[in-house]
Amino acid sequence: METVGIFYGSTAGSTRSVAEKIQKILGKNAEVHNIRHASVEQIERFTNLIFGTSAWGIGDMQDDWESFIDNISDINFSGKKLALYGMGDQQEYPESFVDGLGTLYCRLPDKSIVIGAWPTIGYKYYFSLADNNGKFVGLVLDEENEADKTDERINIWLSQLKKEFI
Repeated sequence: METVGIFYGSTAGSTRSVAEKIQKILGKNAEVHNIRHASVEQIERFTNLIFGTSAWGIGDMQDDWESFIDNISDINFSGKKLALYGMGDQQEYPESFVDGLGTLYCRLPDKSIVIGAWPTIGYKYYFSLADNNGKFVGLVLDEENEADKTDERINIWLSQLKKEFI
């Protein structure tokens, strides 16, 4: 497997913490980058990508992703695979659960490169922009209410990605 570029935006630290957990599991095959300091050229260096974001308020992406998102259409995603993960709070925001992840997905110019869909079973929410025909567009984590499930979910998801990445 080629090196995976992990790009995250994090305000409170949980999205960064997940990026670091992913890197630890993937080992030397992963590089972690804060999207706040990233460039289109830096992202384009990787064939395999993981983007991580949290949700803020009702439907907003994390601030650093909000600042970067207009550049997403400048990235040449040809020949790449992209996995997504998102942080949310299904008790506090069940009507907009992980909408930051859904918004990031919606802004991608080529959704056919997205891998790593995640089941919605076991989550309790009313609506989510990240729900695409009964599956989340990427790994969904709720550190506020289900932190005890995070490590297991990451491990299962990474096993799936290793089969789907180039």
